[in-house]
Amino acid sequence: MELDIIRLPLFKSEEMLPVLTKVLPGRARLQLGLPSSMSVFRSGLLVLTSPLSKLSLRLVPILTSAARLVQDTLYIHLQPGLSLTGSTQPRSTYVPATSEVYSLISKLYADAGVHHHLDVRVLLTNILNQGTSPPVLGSVQNLSQPPEVVLTDFETGDGGQSNPVKQRLERYATSCYSCRPNLISVLLYPEYELESSDGDLSPDGDLSPQQETSVKDEPLQSYSDVVVGGTFDRIHNGHKILLSVSCMLAENRLLLGVSDKDLLENKLLKELILPFEQRVTQLNEFLVDIKPSLLYEIFPLFDYFGPSITDPDLKCIVVSKETLKGGLAVNKKRVENGLSELALHTIKLAIDPQHASYEEEKISSSSMRCRLLGTLLRPPRKGLFPPPHLYVIGLTGGSGSGKSSIAQHLVRLGAFHVDMDHLGHDIYMPGGPVYEQVVEAFGTDILKEDGTINRQALGAKVFGDKEQLRMLNNIMWPVMAQMAKEKIEEAAAQGKSVCILDGAVLLEAGWTDLVNEVWTVIIPEDEAIKRIVARDGISEEAARLRLQSQMPNSQRVKQSHVVLCTMWEPEVTCELTEKAWALLQKRLKAK
Repeated sequence: MELDIIRLPLFKSEEMLPVLTKVLPGRARLQLGLPSSMSVFRSGLLVLTSPLSKLSLRLVPILTSAARLVQDTLYIHLQPGLSLTGSTQPRSTYVPATSEVYSLISKLYADAGVHHHLDVRVLLTNILNQGTSPPVLGSVQNLSQPPEVVLTDFETGDGGQSNPVKQRLERYATSCYSCRPNLISVLLYPEYELESSDGDLSPDGDLSPQQETSVKDEPLQSYSDVVVGGTFDRIHNGHKILLSVSCMLAENRLLLGVSDKDLLENKLLKELILPFEQRVTQLNEFLVDIKPSLLYEIFPLFDYFGPSITDPDLKCIVVSKETLKGGLAVNKKRVENGLSELALHTIKLAIDPQHASYEEEKISSSSMRCRLLGTLLRPPRKGLFPPPHLYVIGLTGGSGSGKSSIAQHLVRLGAFHVDMDHLGHDIYMPGGPVYEQVVEAFGTDILKEDGTINRQALGAKVFGDKEQLRMLNNIMWPVMAQMAKEKIEEAAAQGKSVCILDGAVLLEAGWTDLVNEVWTVIIPEDEAIKRIVARDGISEEAARLRLQSQMPNSQRVKQSHVVLCTMWEPEVTCELTEKAWALLQKRLKAK
């Protein structure tokens, strides 16, 4: 058996390391001599040559093969019918924008969802909508992540890695897109199933005659100016379907409204939504990558309408089934403003087959944010104090957040617990380290008959008086920090590997110097108020005032390494806490 040797780049410490890899010929998948889960190229270009009628059922094995090789960005170029054999060098040609292409692109993004590491981008440069005069294809398009490898589903008769075919593939890729120097080419030979259980595939992998006749291939209506809106938080495959369809419909200009400020208030886990500028940057990069010929106008959306009800040049608005009412409201406003109604193009929601019980069924940004819970959001800090072999987690959260339940579960998992709130209560006792200072600063009228400090009376003096509160904190916090150090040293002496420093004012008090990571527990304000009222027997207004006197969740999250939420059933809280603990253990082993 003759083997080709391909030099594949691996990346380690920003350095390219050559690896000799053997390719097994025949209709078998590419054998890399590496674990199947290992990807070796940061970016790749996948050229799909199968006929559209066959491609839909081939996407899953094709994407699976490509995902073994590419670890970050995978560009996809549709060129059905492209031949890489023969004497002439193939060139890119236009593919008409039809309902079949539209459905294929939607399915492609949906199928790519199982490959979480891949940022898939279907390129639309050669997808021609019916209202556009086709310019001559030939100029090289710049891509934000130039491909290091070009892949294809094209197959040779002998099932091998033919050098002439690969050379044509490389020349084809570099004639269309900016690629990295020393571009590598690979013929994938995915493992197609010969026949599905319901007979959709014939023995050679084709669609059955019944299914072929059911595929409608109608031209996709296009419009000069199109508008679409959304939060666009962390561009996911659902967004990509929406944006790709919008780009296919638009001939000249695409307006994009990006929700901000008040429109974010009711979003799930709003504290984890990326800043507006960052969302716009990601959105713009994706759009310019997939279709650079369009004019893009991106604007902040502070209400549900934006310029969609005032721009006279707009012709079409793209909505989903759940935002269709919003599209109808836009048209009502346009009529009131003396403008023509927009064509409503409604897309189907993409279902997320891997959604958890507490996540949305559709692919959504809310679900993406849920999956961030318990994960490391930024690199750990090097604690200035923690002893060697002890890792300190600073656990914090507002009143009613459920921080205590998280702390209790972490203790059950093996952590040493330092309850800073309890320490704060103890130091008020007569003979305690701050007793005399507090009485001297705030007067004897804060004492009970037995000489102990009346915490309610003290609280009444400092509540609403920032200067008095600052004075009390300056007395309390340094002493509590010293007591925390002693407790941390006690944990180290007991041989513990993880210590939880549990404090509601961890961030305000500046105790972050004592910890390696900050973990914050958040909860929507309305839910926190309900919990406080039920727990403490106070009014809703009093509970709201208490929360408003504390650091807001958004500010806590900005300083946090890990975020958790307790708004679901206790079982979900335990599940998220165990997820965070398991990921922490991996980090500790990797140290």
